[in-house]
Amino acid sequence: MSDRVFRLMERHQKLDEALRLAQRRMARDPFEIVRLKKLKLAIKDRMMRLLRRPHTSG
Repeated sequence: MSDRVFRLMERHQKLDEALRLAQRRMARDPFEIVRLKKLKLAIKDRMMRLLRRPHTSG
């Protein structure tokens, strides 16, 4: 696994935790929840593109 994918995975996990915390709050901010979900999805899309990309040696 590349270092770039690993960093994206870490960021994805941090966003997941932030999203869980935001959803548990008594005074939820629906815009923050949507923003976190979109960021999380964008990072997941980037990871998938990097993992599908053919590896080149050299």
